[in-house]
Parts: sequence; C-alpha cells; structure tokens
Amino acid sequence: MAPDRRKMIVEAATKSFSLFGYKATTMDQVAKLANVGKGTIYTFFKNKEELFEEIISSIVKEMIVEADAAIQPNLPFTENVHRALYRLLEFRSQHQLMIKLVQEEAEMGTLAVSEMLQHVENEIVVYLKQKIELAITKGAIPPANTEITSYLLLKMYIALVSDWERNHAPLSSEQIADIMKVFLLQGLPR
Repeated sequence: MAPDRRKMIVEAATKSFSLFGYKATTMDQVAKLANVGKGTIYTFFKNKEELFEEIISSIVKEMIVEADAAIQPNLPFTENVHRALYRLLEFRSQHQLMIKLVQEEAEMGTLAVSEMLQHVENEIVVYLKQKIELAITKGAIPPANTEITSYLLLKMYIALVSDWERNHAPLSSEQIADIMKVFLLQGLPR
C-alpha cells in the first residue's frame, strides 16, 4: 500500500507550525519532515497559506466534534452552552498548534495567523449561533439576536476563563456557569 503523501505533508506541516510557528515554517522544512520532495507538496497545495488553511479547517472540525461531545441532551441549554464553550477553550489551550499560533499573534502580530485565529473565532460564533437558534425554536431561551448573542457569549466566556485571572482569583466552573446562565436567561440583547 502506497503511503498517503498528502496526509504525511499535512502532519509534517502541523508539526512544523506547532514547533516553529507560521512565519518561521518553510516548505523545505515541511518537505524534510514529511520525507518528500518539495515539489510533491505543490502537487497537493498551491502554497504555504493553502496548506495552513487546510490544517486550521481540520482543527475547527475537531473543535466542533469536541463541543458536540460535551453536550448532553438531558441538561438545560445554559449548562450545555457552558460545557461546549469550556470544551472549546480547553481544546484551544491544549492543542499545541493553537497555543503556538496565539503566542505568535501576541508576540509578532503575523497577519496570516491573526486572520486564521479570527477564522476560528468566526466558526465558533457560527456554531454557537446554530445552537442558540435551535434553543429559541424549542422555547428553551427567549428570542434574541443570535449573532450578537453568540459573539458576546464567546467573548464573555474567554474573558471569564482567561482574562479575569490576570488580576483576580480564578472563577470556578460553577461560578462561570452561573454568570452565563444569568446572561442567557435574563440579559439577552434584542
């Protein structure tokens, strides 16, 4: 059975981006790590940007699978939102490539990295929007502007989980869930 060169290239690029960041990764490095000629990479991908997009799209799909796995149909919507968001942020903080990209954006402001991280955030907002629309349809939460609500939920969750801890004692998972519940049930923007 012939080796799946495309898969080998994607795995090698993921490793290189995780170790060196986007800016410092070269197609030569990827070729060496994948044990293929540089020209082989270009039979599958036009350039480094396209390869990077492929990897990020795969990560987004993994994140959504993780978030869906955290949802339990027997729990209230507010608890499931908390569980899904917590899992998404946990994934992001444990995935080596995501850690490296957040670090590169903060330290170097690499435009391609900023754009990809924004893409990841946009995909999470779309995911949340779909869940909120379903909850509104089922009567689990009052009608609201789902796009604004999704965006605010994500930003609020990030702020409570990571930003808050810079100057305050960390909040427990229960405290965060309670704050999210109040926001969802009583403070939805219209």
